[in-house]
Amino acid sequence: MELLRAEHLKKVYGTGSSQVCALDDVSFSVNKGEFLSIIGPSGSGKSTLLHILGGVDRPTDGHVYLQGQDIYRQNEEQLAIFRRREVGLIYQFYNLIPVLDVEENITLPVLMDGRKVDKKWLAELMDVLGLKGRERHLPNQLSGGQQQRVSIGRALMNVPSVVLADEPTGNLDSHNSQEIVELLKMSNQKYRQTLIVITHDENIALQADRILAIEDGKIVRDEVIRG
Repeated sequence: MELLRAEHLKKVYGTGSSQVCALDDVSFSVNKGEFLSIIGPSGSGKSTLLHILGGVDRPTDGHVYLQGQDIYRQNEEQLAIFRRREVGLIYQFYNLIPVLDVEENITLPVLMDGRKVDKKWLAELMDVLGLKGRERHLPNQLSGGQQQRVSIGRALMNVPSVVLADEPTGNLDSHNSQEIVELLKMSNQKYRQTLIVITHDENIALQADRILAIEDGKIVRDEVIRG
């Protein structure tokens, strides 16, 4: 069942002679529960695409549909609510709030939405992510791998429609990188979480269901790895 569809996405930065086309007529769809990896050289448009899919950056042209809804027909306030409720974002550099502890960082999207924290779901996440006993630790008291676990918990806390991860292992050593990939795969398999991961690491890409390769803002390969 189709969850997300990008249609003829174009993103242009700058004007005149300094104009850069980051995305050029990109179209594809993602099914519910699919694990898609997006690969490509630096500057190919991968991160731009992820930000547009997540409602962070508006396209110059084209459409993004999530569960049939054209997300860019919304105003900025509606888009902010959409991002909090429907999209879980994981970044390379964690983007945790330094003055908030582990539990506060994980539950932040729910609290910002004015909703009550599901304590049972929080406890399950803390257990699955190996963060039990670290609830009151601040980010600077955690290793890089633990900080990325917190950012995964924050992305999953709202049970979003899709999780978007931008080079989630780019700041980690190989051991921690594989642990993070296993956690993401677990969220995909155990919770049927739709997952889109940008990576430059082909070993990580090959663990997905499908690989999308981008060069110069265009899709050059769309390959199913496992059905």
